[in-house]
Amino acid sequence: MQTVLITGANRSIGLETAKQLSQKGLFVYLGSRSLAKGEEVVKELAEKGFQNIKAIEIDVTNPDSISKAKNIIENEQGKLDILINNAGILGVNPQTAVDTSVKDIQEVFDTNFFGVISVTKAFLDLLKKSDSPRISNITSGLGSLTLHSDPNWKYYHVKAAAYGPSKSALNAYTIVLAYELRELPFKVNVIDPGYTATDFNHHSGPGSVESAASFIIKHTVTDENAPTGQFYSNDIEDETGISPW
Repeated sequence: MQTVLITGANRSIGLETAKQLSQKGLFVYLGSRSLAKGEEVVKELAEKGFQNIKAIEIDVTNPDSISKAKNIIENEQGKLDILINNAGILGVNPQTAVDTSVKDIQEVFDTNFFGVISVTKAFLDLLKKSDSPRISNITSGLGSLTLHSDPNWKYYHVKAAAYGPSKSALNAYTIVLAYELRELPFKVNVIDPGYTATDFNHHSGPGSVESAASFIIKHTVTDENAPTGQFYSNDIEDETGISPW
């Protein structure tokens, strides 16, 4: 049975991804900053028939929390097959380049960028013990510099001085990571689930969490011939789903 850790999985897209992976027969560690909230969610899922899901406390901005989560998975499983870095925050609103404070921008980067790096580095040795390790970093179309530079892009006017750049940085880091792991059986990609109706955006997005989770899984649970170092987006309207950087 393959094992997967999903950070920020006690609600929205992360939760739906956990549910769908459980139904596919994977053992899911449902990451939550609050263990109590995570366990409450898992209890509700168990009552609905979902199996092989366990809540695990992990705050991606807290090194001790990450280390404890890693030790739990190592002791229970000995390895990790899939890491989905899903935890993220939007930050203050509005978010202008002129007026947003450095502190507010740093807060977003701490979770969306440095948090991903911290978790990835902590779990890398467990992933190397897998026959088919996968790292999926959940990004956003708002992290695409190419699209942001195109006045014809449908979200061209949606500019955020902290959130967007944090995802652009995440994309860049993922390219480097995928390159460095290219000789190993890793597949390392960034995946944009698309503009999805969640608490994150006050349910303003047109996409469903079911579609978002399905798209993440499609580009995470892949075979040995799948690409690595790609940027996939559920908002790209062609069969490849590949987004410009």
